[in-house]
Amino acid sequence: SKAASMAKWNKNVPLKSQKGDKLLGRGVGFAQYKNLQAYCAVVADVEVDTKTGKVRVLHMYSASDAGLIINPDGFKNQIEGGLVQTASWTLYEALAFDKNSLLASSWAEYPILRFEDMPHVSVELIDRPNEKSVGVGEGSQGPGGAAIANAVANAIGKRIYDLPLTANKIKPLLA
Repeated sequence: SKAASMAKWNKNVPLKSQKGDKLLGRGVGFAQYKNLQAYCAVVADVEVDTKTGKVRVLHMYSASDAGLIINPDGFKNQIEGGLVQTASWTLYEALAFDKNSLLASSWAEYPILRFEDMPHVSVELIDRPNEKSVGVGEGSQGPGGAAIANAVANAIGKRIYDLPLTANKIKPLLA
């Protein structure tokens, strides 16, 4: 509920909308890392360009709970970095190969999130000083990817089960 309030989620306002050539969608993801460490909830807002199929994550809101917080800066940085990483691999990262070899010959050819596509990220931590402190690790990656995929499905009205959510996978679904 904290992530939803951060995103100003209103159950009376439709999640899906259109603004010019952009379809807007919102999705949520939630998980407990490794079933015994930090809890992380994520709300993602995306836009899908109806002409190209390109997805852009506009904003990611996250609330995370790891019990007693010992290092708030480290915890917050871990969640923020994980959300940026998951946006990259959910939308771009894939290793191209054929049946004989890799098709990319250098890291320069590997697709990743670029600065111009960086989402705005908001993170709030839930401190529970009477609970034991648990690991944060890569706690935001799973729910972050789920929130993005759910937001895209919300925007286009169809679910894609194969990551990354590239324009060439989405554009045919918009026709």
